[in-house]
Order: sequence, then C-alpha cells, then structure tokens
Amino acid sequence: METLTLPAVRHAHGTVKLPGSKSISNRTLLLAALAQGSTDIHELLASDDTQRMLEALQALGVELQQTGPRQWQVQGTGGQFPVREAKLFLGNAGTAFRPLTAALALSQGDYELSGVARMHERPIGDLVDALNAAGAAIEYLGNPGFPPLHIRPGQLDTQNPIQVRGNVSSQFLTAILMALPLTGQEARIEVVGKLISKPYIEITLNLMEKFGIKVLRDGWSNFTIPARSIYQSPGRVHVEGDASSASYFLASGAIGHGPVRVEGVGRNSIQGDVRFVEALELMGAAVTTGDNWIEVSTLPGKLKALDLDCNHIPDAAMTLAILALFADGPSTLRNIASWRVKETDRLAAMATELRKVGAVIEEGSDYLYITPPAHLTPNASIDTYDDHRMAMCFSLVALGGVPVVINDPNCVAKTFPDYFDRFATLVHP
Repeated sequence: METLTLPAVRHAHGTVKLPGSKSISNRTLLLAALAQGSTDIHELLASDDTQRMLEALQALGVELQQTGPRQWQVQGTGGQFPVREAKLFLGNAGTAFRPLTAALALSQGDYELSGVARMHERPIGDLVDALNAAGAAIEYLGNPGFPPLHIRPGQLDTQNPIQVRGNVSSQFLTAILMALPLTGQEARIEVVGKLISKPYIEITLNLMEKFGIKVLRDGWSNFTIPARSIYQSPGRVHVEGDASSASYFLASGAIGHGPVRVEGVGRNSIQGDVRFVEALELMGAAVTTGDNWIEVSTLPGKLKALDLDCNHIPDAAMTLAILALFADGPSTLRNIASWRVKETDRLAAMATELRKVGAVIEEGSDYLYITPPAHLTPNASIDTYDDHRMAMCFSLVALGGVPVVINDPNCVAKTFPDYFDRFATLVHP
C-alpha cells in the first residue's frame, strides 16, 4: 500500500484556488444532459466522481466535448437519452448513482447500474421504494435496499404525492426532484420524517431554477414540480469552487495562524458547507469574505472548544473533528448520523483514527465527543478507508508539529487529485 509522510509543520499562509464543487459539477452535468439546447460548463471538477458521470452520460448517448482544461460542452437531449439499453459503472460516486437512478427510471429503457464494493453497501432503498411505489420498475441485483440495480421501463403516476424518507440521505430527494420534470406532469413530493443535509437540497433547487424550473415548496416537507416543466439550457454555467474542500485550507489558516485565502467560493455561495466559517469564528478564528474568496487567520494560542449541531455542514464537519484536536477543551459534534452511510462509516473511522493521534473519543450513534491530547502522537499511521475526506482531514494533524503518515493518499482523486501538492504550498515549519 502506498503511503505519504507529511513532515511536521506549524504555520500556514498563502492562497489556494479551489477545484470545482463535486455536488454542483455532477448535478450540472445531468441537468445539461436533460435540457434543451447546448450548455458550456466552466470550472467543472476534474475527479473520479465527475469522470464516472461523464462516462455514464456518454454511454447514454449524450454528446460531450471537452473544450478546455476544465470546460465541457454538453448537447442536451431534451429529456430523452438516445441509448435505451446500457450497463453503467459508477464507482463510488453517490452524486452520480442516485440522480441517474431516478432519471433512468423515467427514461423508458433497460439499464443496469453498479459500482465498487462500497457503493453496493451504501443504502438506496428509500429512493427505490419511493420510485417503485409511484410506478417505476427497479429491481435489486444483490442485497435488497442496496445497489446494483436493474431498471426497466415504468410509468410514474403523479396523481398522488411521491413520498420519500429524508433522514438517511438528502441525495434521494435531490434525485427525485431532478427527475420529475421528465414526466411533463405536475408532481408533488412529500418528505417523510426529518430531512437531513438541507443545504444540499438548496443547491439542487438553485441549479434547477438556473435550468428553467422553479420548484414550489412548503418548507422542507412538500415540493411541487409545475406541469409542462422543461429543462432549458442557460447557455453557460460556472461551477463554484468546492466549499467542502475549502474547509481543509481554511482550517489550516486557523491552526497555523494564516492568513490563508481560498478563491472560488465566497459570501454568495449556494453551498451549505460555506457555513463552516461560522464554526471557525466560534472557535476564535478571524474570517473575512469577498464575492469569490474567504480568508482565515488566528492569533497564537489554542482554539476554543465547541458544541455544535453539524447537520447543516455534514462534510465540512469532519474537518471540525480535526480542529477539535487543537481546542482548549473537549468538543462535541452532533447530528452527524449521515456520516455512517458515506464513502465509509465516517463516524467509526474518524473515532478510530483520532485515537491514533492521542485524542480520547466517545462515539455515539450520531455524535462524537472529542477530548484533545496534551501532545499529539507523532508518526501516527492513518488509515483512509478509500475515503478522500479522511485523507484530507488528517493532513491537518501535521500542523500540530508532528509528522503524520497517510495511507493510500491517492484516494483523494475522488474529488481533489492534487490536494497534497496544494496543501504543501501553504504549510511551513
């Protein structure tokens, strides 16, 4: 297994231009493919997850052309994929697998969707149940409730509300929202139970409106797609920098005193993870923002411990778990049960690896209670569980003045292939 040893450092300062948001990139690709007209996408994330979506769309007959290093032109299909029979491999890309499941369920074709072993352990039953109850024809090819899937032609009945649970993954609601305009009928969605990760739904609604469809909503429990809704290309879409990826660099500014500036995301971001900076401020960091940048610095000394409901920043909350190592007392991260159904069981993984660097951890069903060590353990060997965010999070341990070993560092290719090169430009002894 390949490893990467990060040397001990204590300071961080400089500027980083962020890669495009994964959430925005894959949503934009699918909406552009379903729309009428041609869409030019700028600053598209180049990563494993977006590559899986690009490959899937090409297999479905969508005309794609790369027009620059991070630029793609997508010829829309008007909601009708040309290829009606295909086998699609989607790796571990939830932002490709879930929305494509719903879109293909309405595409009157015969499709098989599969991924890596971990993708086949990530639940999709709530999405499949909601679609099948409305008239879709989706079968499990392995364990019930999990991929891989076989999708056959079905006919959704939109006369009654489509009900979907909201407490496992917001991607299920995103998938149905993005697919329902393909029916051409008025369609309503009712969310059963508490909806988690609401900011990701905001991203979905924002992008759907950009492509011409205004979803009507009643709070977070009812959503209505108007009749005769048709996706129309806006012509050009600029993908924001990834706010989740920004968290590592902004955290480095807080730990290493900064200033560290990220470019590509700012005060007007449509991404919920931009609110990570509010947690940094609670911990004592100084944050300044512009239209397209955020900068963080701190005075010397320990950060403040925090007790925070992290439902609004589920991915960036992982970075807070590392910041807790540098706090002046125990910190609690709450409402993070969604971590358990991500690329790995992130709650268990984070607890295990934080203990390796000396922290005392209490792991609950939906929380972590983190007591920082008096001194970080040097040369801890961090397992990353084929999870890009585990690798990027634990790089920050080096800013505690101890070397840290990252196992399987190339797992960052999922969203940020050159992360460690970028990180190295900011940190100093």
